[in-house]
Amino acid sequence: MKVKMLSRNPDHYVRETKLDLHRVPRNYDPTLHPFEVPREYIRALNATKLERVFAKPFLASLDGHRDGVNCLAKNPKSLATVLSGACDGEVKIWNLTRRKCIRTIQAHEGFVRGICTRFCGTSFFTVGDDKTVKQWKMDGPSCGEEEEPLHTILGKTVYTGIDHHWKEAVFATCGQQVDIWDEQRTNPICSMTWGFDSISSVKFNPIETFLLGSCASDRNIVLYDMRQATPLKKVILDMRTNTICWNPMEAFIFTAANEDYNLYTFDMRALDTPVMVHMDHVSAVLDVDYSPTGREFVSASFDKSIRIFPVDKSRSREVYHTKRMQHVICVKWTADSKYIMCGSDEMNIRLWKANASEKLGVLTSREKAATDYNQKLKEKFQYHPHIKRISRHRHLPKSIYSQIQEQRIMKEARRRKELNRIKHSKPGSVQMVSEKKKHIVAVVK
Repeated sequence: MKVKMLSRNPDHYVRETKLDLHRVPRNYDPTLHPFEVPREYIRALNATKLERVFAKPFLASLDGHRDGVNCLAKNPKSLATVLSGACDGEVKIWNLTRRKCIRTIQAHEGFVRGICTRFCGTSFFTVGDDKTVKQWKMDGPSCGEEEEPLHTILGKTVYTGIDHHWKEAVFATCGQQVDIWDEQRTNPICSMTWGFDSISSVKFNPIETFLLGSCASDRNIVLYDMRQATPLKKVILDMRTNTICWNPMEAFIFTAANEDYNLYTFDMRALDTPVMVHMDHVSAVLDVDYSPTGREFVSASFDKSIRIFPVDKSRSREVYHTKRMQHVICVKWTADSKYIMCGSDEMNIRLWKANASEKLGVLTSREKAATDYNQKLKEKFQYHPHIKRISRHRHLPKSIYSQIQEQRIMKEARRRKELNRIKHSKPGSVQMVSEKKKHIVAVVK
């Protein structure tokens, strides 16, 4: 006699608990769930509230500098290594996992104006107020050896910024002009300039690596082609741009941090109109850095806060601040896209979570599934007024809050003035200018 038996895998019907609770099979027939949408709305509301409850973005403070932190750099080959330069000429190398300084170098006399790492991560370059460019080993000296730079280049003028090529042994410095250097030579390969004012920042494009952009104190952003050794295009804004950052996923997109409290995302193929104007800061924006995904960027401002913006949104999704944090000079997004570092005037480097309510550490499969489900629910109901209000609410310092209110009144007054001018002028004589085109003075090719 033949006997047939059912054989089932216990993982399919027993939950991952010590109690061996049986998993209840679910029928997805909509007729059996007439209140599915109200139930999901309540779950989305609870998930949004819990997200705000568990939003604890601040992780650590790296304390050790004796003066304000002026620049930061990442090691492309090590997630845990970060370099920082201070206003007293000191460079420190930090280990983020241990949250300790592992090496200190007295690199320059005066400010460290810029710091960048070599594309292979074996060495790094610094520039300072003492008119020198120095190359240093990433690994410390052997026991008994003195800390000496590998190479030193003495320039004629002060260098205000430096950036390394993403694939070749070439780096660029800026000051009165943009100089392209070979690592093996003490004279620049070529020098490029367009205008007469000092250049504050220079950045290589991570995708089209022969392109680089700079911003100068005469309010312009200039794009250069390293192959032709000539400037390509120039866009002039209403106020000065402090720095730019290229999108690591889209070769033609870059974002500029401006003195008029805004950030401008440009497509370099059409500079006459920015792709997006990002407005939330209440003071000059000093630095900007992209996430490795290219979907978001973080900005540092003189208003003692940092903000995270989606690339396609004009408003920030997150604002970070502490009571002790002063003017934020520099900011970096780590290469694993999980953390943000910022350096400020009061000698501290702070480490933040990129997602304020994200749980750190190893997640179980059930925790991952629950997180994904809650995220989908929040996306589904994100435009419902109650959920939208809770998810957007942030506590701000009184100074920032009062400045936001003041700027809102000023903006409304300007808009009312424009409408009155159009209303009381001859039809067609006064045109309404969009917010995107309002801040562009000229584009020169």
